[in-house]
Amino acid sequence: MFIITYRKLFLMIGALIVLTAATIVFTLGLKPGIDFTGGALTEVQYQTLPEKSAIESVLSENGLENSAIRQSAGELGTSYIITTRTLSVEEQKNIETKLLEIAPDSKIIRTTSVGPVIGAELADKAYYALFAVSLMIIIYVAIAFVGIGTPVSSWVYGAMTVLVLVHDILVPVAVMSLLGYLAGLEVDVLFVTALLTILGYSVNDTIVIFDRVREKLQQNRTEHKKVVKRVGEMDRTEVTYTLNKPFDELVGQAVDETMVRSVNTSLTVLFALLALYFFGSVVTQTFALVLIAGVIAGAYSSIFIASPLLVAYAEYQAKRESK
Repeated sequence: MFIITYRKLFLMIGALIVLTAATIVFTLGLKPGIDFTGGALTEVQYQTLPEKSAIESVLSENGLENSAIRQSAGELGTSYIITTRTLSVEEQKNIETKLLEIAPDSKIIRTTSVGPVIGAELADKAYYALFAVSLMIIIYVAIAFVGIGTPVSSWVYGAMTVLVLVHDILVPVAVMSLLGYLAGLEVDVLFVTALLTILGYSVNDTIVIFDRVREKLQQNRTEHKKVVKRVGEMDRTEVTYTLNKPFDELVGQAVDETMVRSVNTSLTVLFALLALYFFGSVVTQTFALVLIAGVIAGAYSSIFIASPLLVAYAEYQAKRESK
């Protein structure tokens, strides 16, 4: 009951997190990678990493002053990941040759090129995917909770679930925005994959708590049946329910009973992601970091935001009906 009793405090903290994250995202924005903008990516590895200014000098000599340069630590040494506009075959070969001349024992690890049309198509599909997932979540939760009806409808559970997901998505997006501003990290397809993964994980955690709320409501309600007769129509039976305990008390019990499960699940996932970040490939480090931020945000929202928000809405609805 502690979380429900002090729900206003936890909701204020959640609102502050959302406001801060939204401010960061809208102020700094995201730095799209070539997956979305189109362009060329070159990664060159050095045994002894040269100064970043040496890379910038090579790019400047070839008219690529506005290119993004990011340092990356790999298993065999350190490297620079360079993102430029789309290059011709001759330009690409020339850039690679001059990058290799900077220091001995260097090599080109990878080169990637994405056209602007493909990049725009990927961006559109990313938005469609996020919207489709949110819509399907609302529909699924609403159908799963059909028959509850007291004191809030099944659609409210679906809407609350998606509303909480806004918090869960904004936090990793804000983290990526900060990393783009401070370290030059760019948004790619893996980032979108991480967001979709966070959506699925957070929904699962929230629905577990809501499902326990549903069980509590079914166990602590009295059913009332009333036959409604209308002229020229068949008799219809209306079923209503009254709760034997206050709604906030039932929700508080549901949260308390699922608290240990939620924390243990989050910690298990978090440990796996930390291992992936510190011991995994460089390519998946950003992916793991975004997931870590999302799991932490999802754990907080599922326990401290979703259920208090449900109780707050029920109280608002009761006051509105009483008037």
